[in-house]
Amino acid sequence: MARNSMRPVVTLKSTAGTGVTYVTRKNRSNDPDRLVLRKYDPLAEKHVAFREER
Repeated sequence: MARNSMRPVVTLKSTAGTGVTYVTRKNRSNDPDRLVLRKYDPLAEKHVAFREER
């Protein structure tokens, strides 16, 4: 099964400035803009917004 270009791998970087990253996939047709998810940052020890990097 080939990888589809509609669901690319994206890197999410913490907005807290700690340098923590997550890797996930997103659906380009549903989320054409940059993805922002609220996830746990272990260095900041709280949930913060993670923004998609390009």
